[in-house]
Amino acid sequence: MTFIDIHCHLTYEPLISKIDQVIQKSREANVKVIITNSTEPTSTRLAIELSKKYPEVKYALGYYPTHIQEITEEELDEEIKFIKSQKPIAIGEVGLDYKFTSEEHPQNPSEEEIEIFKEKQKKGFQKFIDLAKELDVPIIVHSRKAELDVIEMLEASSYKKIVMHCFSGKKSLVERILKNNWFVSIPVTVIKLQQFQEMVKKAKLSQLLTETDAPWLGPEPGLENEPSNVRLTVKKIAELKGFNEKEIEDQIYLNYTRLFE
Repeated sequence: MTFIDIHCHLTYEPLISKIDQVIQKSREANVKVIITNSTEPTSTRLAIELSKKYPEVKYALGYYPTHIQEITEEELDEEIKFIKSQKPIAIGEVGLDYKFTSEEHPQNPSEEEIEIFKEKQKKGFQKFIDLAKELDVPIIVHSRKAELDVIEMLEASSYKKIVMHCFSGKKSLVERILKNNWFVSIPVTVIKLQQFQEMVKKAKLSQLLTETDAPWLGPEPGLENEPSNVRLTVKKIAELKGFNEKEIEDQIYLNYTRLFE
């Protein structure tokens, strides 16, 4: 048995403070590859250090879209230079995030402020698309409340090594992603969410990858998520596709090697 978690965040609590136990549990569950995705400079550097200690840990390096708001373009360019020098297995987690809530934006931003916010994210995302192309590595893409813009930017790039992480857009956009022959990464929440179940049914087996997004998106509300839970994703995919679990494990591993190695 071989499981692959192509998207999690080992550098965040509560995982990082008990990382030895998390890795041991994943080993017992036969998780052979764990790709921890960075979101800003601190997690980038910590991800690199974890990969030195644990052979199964690989790193995807990037800058989470809302964090791009907190830095200058010059600072982003410097971080991109550093990321490039580290030869990551993928670029991630990057993309666009247009979620505006009263908690995150208590001042109720104007339309002009929102547009400036979006344009800065787009400019940063384009830099990471270009970096993925330059390094010839996959790009792991976040697209909350910004699905159409993300797809249009990726299509314009003509790049093919694309993984849509935990995609929650409209059915028509899912069909567009699959028509582009991009990969979709299925989280543990597929065991209960119809939206991901429908995505699995529509996608070709050759387009499927598995993830946990740990420590978030656990199998049940209030339950901690870890890379070891990726086996639950495989079990549900097998059920939805009408294959046995070993067949799905083998296909996911083949998809991983075809894209990442």
